[in-house]
Amino acid sequence: MIIFKKSKASHNKTNYYISLINYTRYLCIVGSHDGFDGKYLDEVFIAPLTAKNANKVRKIFPWLNPKPLSMNTSFGFGDRLGYATCGHISAIEKTSIYPVFAQQSVRENQRTGRTPQQVIDDAMWQVFQSGYHGVWGADADHIKEKEDFAPFIKAGFTFYTIDPSDYVNNFVNQYSISELISFVNDQSFINEYLSLDIPLDLDITEKKVLMAKVKYGKAIEYAKEMSLYLQQNLSHFDLEISVDETALATTPFEHFFIVRELRKNNVPFVSVAPRFVGSFEKGVDYIGDLKEFSSHLKKHVRVMDYIGGYKLSIHTGSDKFSIYDELSLRANNKIHVKTAGTSYLEALKVIAKVDKEFFAEIYDFCQKQYMTDKVTYHVSAQLSKLPKVDDYIELFSNFDARQVLHVTFGSVLDKYKDRFNKVLLTNMDLYNSYLKEHFTKHLLPFIKK
Repeated sequence: MIIFKKSKASHNKTNYYISLINYTRYLCIVGSHDGFDGKYLDEVFIAPLTAKNANKVRKIFPWLNPKPLSMNTSFGFGDRLGYATCGHISAIEKTSIYPVFAQQSVRENQRTGRTPQQVIDDAMWQVFQSGYHGVWGADADHIKEKEDFAPFIKAGFTFYTIDPSDYVNNFVNQYSISELISFVNDQSFINEYLSLDIPLDLDITEKKVLMAKVKYGKAIEYAKEMSLYLQQNLSHFDLEISVDETALATTPFEHFFIVRELRKNNVPFVSVAPRFVGSFEKGVDYIGDLKEFSSHLKKHVRVMDYIGGYKLSIHTGSDKFSIYDELSLRANNKIHVKTAGTSYLEALKVIAKVDKEFFAEIYDFCQKQYMTDKVTYHVSAQLSKLPKVDDYIELFSNFDARQVLHVTFGSVLDKYKDRFNKVLLTNMDLYNSYLKEHFTKHLLPFIKK
């Protein structure tokens, strides 16, 4: 038996801690264990890490429950496997940044075979194991349909990212002014914007107003409808509106338009994810002109500062090292960064380090699956550019290899999940060290000096 000493906690003369017994973690209880499922091992009651036991223990220790993070600088740690939270904690625990440890979209749950309850429980048990008593959040990411809310609400998620991108009109640049007018047909709405006297260099014109209304009008209506559902079912939550997965970049005026219309419609958002210039691809650094990005970002920040009361959210935010300093400086840390598959890549790196034959098999499989699996992702890796290496660890510094490995995660887990998890579970110290190093590099630019 290995006891995780940091997990030790007491309540009403009963002691609790997490231990590892035959490669399986248990909640160990010394004292009253009423309401817990489990059995005795010598003098200790050992409870499996089930949903029922998770629900019971989080009622005893409030810090095991996720909470809304509001306007605090925050960072989302995606964990597709359910084993990364300890490593995430080791990177963030000495910072002032608020973490989201449980973060998964409906699409990711489908591909990993996990449920919202499993996602939040996996994070919670590792919060317990690490002895982390800080505030943390749980993000139901990229929600597109009302029926997707229920399992996340039931599981206790506190952060909801509404994705109305299906309602964004990406063809707005192709319409003539007369066509735009025919779509809107509301001169009073146009005049409302033309008469605004605001200290922002947005150059508001009739055409800009029309284009913004046609491009985002239905998306805003849908965001309002989705937020009303949340307000009817939850009393406290963080709400993010995401329009980053669209074909056209969000202009500074469109940002102003979106936020103003959301406020007019009483949508209680805490963060907005615009579509920035350049390319935010999976698992790699920012692609684009850094000077253009900086100029674009400054204008978005002016809009945010003028309206106030929300943060900018950066989606597909992992590994974007070339822009982190700029984001932190310009946004004055009123920011949320969202990551996902980069923790999965660190898990693959563990396999590449300790079981080269298994990794070679996975890598070969990923290459065969890439053209199929990349369809739902914004990536540009080419199989013809994959390097030949003697040491597989070198692949994790290569643009094309990172993306090929990244987007095929669902297929890999379908085929190799049990074997994958066994290697990872027997090398958790290495995995945690990789995660700490990797995310410390992510977080440093956002730590308040």
